[in-house]
Amino acid sequence: MDKRLQNNVNTEYWGAAQHLYSRHARRKIIAYVESYEDVAFWHGILNRLENETRTFQIMLPNADALSKGKKMALMSVFRNISFGSNMIACVDSDYDYLMQHASIFSHRMNSDPYIFQTYTYAIENYHCYAESLQGVCTDATLNDKRIVDFSLFLKTYSEIIYPLFLWNVFFYREHREKEFSITDFNDCVGLGEVDLNNIDGAFNSVRARVDDKLQYLCYNYQMLTQKVRGLVDDLSQLGVRPDNTYLFVQGHYLMNAVVMKLLIPVCTQLRRERENEIKRLARTEEQFNNELQAYHNSICPLDIVIHRNMNFYDLFLYKKLLNQLDEKL
Repeated sequence: MDKRLQNNVNTEYWGAAQHLYSRHARRKIIAYVESYEDVAFWHGILNRLENETRTFQIMLPNADALSKGKKMALMSVFRNISFGSNMIACVDSDYDYLMQHASIFSHRMNSDPYIFQTYTYAIENYHCYAESLQGVCTDATLNDKRIVDFSLFLKTYSEIIYPLFLWNVFFYREHREKEFSITDFNDCVGLGEVDLNNIDGAFNSVRARVDDKLQYLCYNYQMLTQKVRGLVDDLSQLGVRPDNTYLFVQGHYLMNAVVMKLLIPVCTQLRRERENEIKRLARTEEQFNNELQAYHNSICPLDIVIHRNMNFYDLFLYKKLLNQLDEKL
């Protein structure tokens, strides 16, 4: 099939095309994703759903141009061509999941049964799932020693930023994001350098910036404070809690300005300990050099490991996504 035709065909046509194949052939479901980076993530999820009756083919929004992204992946919706059981979209939620029906775009995303979303802000939030980060460090260093409680770290971080996160979501729901944008929010919640001997100290500057911004907002928007508090129950029903807020903040910022700030010193220490162990056990200089070279050749850069991290299968949002996919397809 010509690629231009394949990219513009609607789900009814694609469904009819299935009848051209043997009745014993598996049904092929086309899944549009946003960009190159999303292919591996969605392949890892959709591959778990393949069986004797269905298979998936992941495609970028446009085979004839380099333009990509969420709106490109969903363009068919806005052209009144519906997705269906043979043609789906798989995209990042951004804030649209939390917006629910506050905008036309978020309404369509949350109401179309064949648009599947991460529920977290983006795929990076999955890669940064707290329970999986020990495994990321082990894969990046080949040292399984535990020196940080990642779950406690991200729980503490989430509890600090949660009150400010409520304000940020509120302004977006009210279409007043220019008054407190995601960029403004990020400026308040990034980490500085993390000292592994004083991990709690990493939160001090974040607390100070969050508290300052909260005081500013509460003073300048006193009439809105009750409405912001009213978001607590609403967002809780969507899975947002004080202890897991990190799952819903901007994904690439979370990874670069929070999680990697912790993982880099952790992995540096773990690699150094492994190198010292090799030095201690080596009987000759030649053996030391050979073992050290073998070790360096065996480890993988941290940024690659975390982007390949798929150990989030017990995350409740992943289970929600998987159930939705299995139910609709």
